[in-house]
Amino acid sequence: MKMALSYSVQGFILLLTASLLVVSEANAIVVGGSEGWRFGFNYTDWALQNSPFYINDTLVFKYVPPSDTSFAPSVYLLPDLWSYTTCDFRRAKLLANATQGSGEGFKIVLKQWRPYYFASSGHNGFHCNAGLMKFFAVPLPRGN
Repeated sequence: MKMALSYSVQGFILLLTASLLVVSEANAIVVGGSEGWRFGFNYTDWALQNSPFYINDTLVFKYVPPSDTSFAPSVYLLPDLWSYTTCDFRRAKLLANATQGSGEGFKIVLKQWRPYYFASSGHNGFHCNAGLMKFFAVPLPRGN
């Protein structure tokens, strides 16, 4: 009886550990899903439909490099809500230029519980000002 209890306890501990690993596992999320990061897609709606995001999730920005017929996007991290709403890139940080989204895409890990404001300044800011190529994410802590 003592041996059977020991195996039951060991099995329970193994099951509990496995379930905690699943809960705390970070996700890689392609921004825009199959649409990728491109002009003409509403990323605010996408973010609302695909939230919540969690701390240590990775956002992957995939987009085609510039060509003679298209303006390639970029990825900026805007410093605050005002810069985000007005598409003011003066204090923004360039995360990925027009060519860094090809192939496996550009990846950023959401490391902190804070707002992350993303936007593209493509075509002299038109991508952001048109209201489509911007979104924000506030990653939540993962529950145990």
